Amino acid sequence: MKIGKRIVNENHRPFIVADIGINHEGSLEKAIRMIDDAYAAGIECVKFQRHIIEDEMLEKEASKTIPGNATESIWEIMKRCSLSPEEVKRLKDYVENRGMIYLCTPFSRRAADELQELGVEAFKIGSGECNNYPLIEHIASFGKPVILSTGMNNLNTINPAVEILEKAKLEYALLHCTSIYPTPYEKVRLNALKELATQFPDAVLGLSDHSKGIYTCLGAVPLGASILEKHFTSDKNWLGPDIPISIDPSEAKDLVIGSRAIWSSLKGGKEILEEEQPTINFAYASVVSTKPIRKGERLSPENSWIKRPGTGEFLAKDYEGLIGRVVREDIPANVQLKRRNIE
Repeated sequence: MKIGKRIVNENHRPFIVADIGINHEGSLEKAIRMIDDAYAAGIECVKFQRHIIEDEMLEKEASKTIPGNATESIWEIMKRCSLSPEEVKRLKDYVENRGMIYLCTPFSRRAADELQELGVEAFKIGSGECNNYPLIEHIASFGKPVILSTGMNNLNTINPAVEILEKAKLEYALLHCTSIYPTPYEKVRLNALKELATQFPDAVLGLSDHSKGIYTCLGAVPLGASILEKHFTSDKNWLGPDIPISIDPSEAKDLVIGSRAIWSSLKGGKEILEEEQPTINFAYASVVSTKPIRKGERLSPENSWIKRPGTGEFLAKDYEGLIGRVVREDIPANVQLKRRNIE
């Protein structure tokens, strides 16, 4: 898939998304600081959430619903953390002026329409909307690439969403995700990436991770994850429901460096590289005489053995085949055997 000018697949370095989400707690100043810190850490993309709460949820019921990672209702949290349309545009402009990619997750139809009007280059759909097929159809109608998180869903419930995206002929990615905050390592289930690859061969794959640290993201790269999404904060002492599972700028920098190193190290197979030759020269061993050998004598373990360096004409691998061969000229002790020495 392609987001703006950035190609995202296994042939390119991992695409890391710093999910600022609602960690700004409604503060534009905090949001801008997190953008700056993500940029300084080498992050290419930051993601926010767009909440228009009256279009997203029912006040009466939402006011009684408390998320597992919070102590107040989802209505109170989103009311406090919602940004105005003007603030959303300002943040998008700020991100793009930094040369970064701006993503935002809409949680309602109006939020999706607003982001479309702003001209976002792609849509990120959260796990809670993975089986909200009407909203996915609405977003798919815009014709833009979609990154879909799949927490709280299985292959059966993901499949209709994928059918919508493929029917719309969109480029799309599926992010494996576990919606537990924080996710214990034994619940991350990285092998699910293999299942997604088998079931949805046309999807770009990734991991939206809620475990602590960057370890599972690094582990996802060899399993085919081309997108790595982590909640991000500038300061872990800030308040907010997602702060405890967020990485800070130092961890973000390590994630950028580590994921690129692992991705680069996956290339190639088990063959001898040309660049290994200088090491071969000293590390290999050659067949040598261990005592003077007269013309007509046969090579044996008593008069020959193998010693470094590996610059001789016969290497250790050739030794067994030389035993019993006749020497055609006198050979002094402690010299590398040459082809001309042997009948």
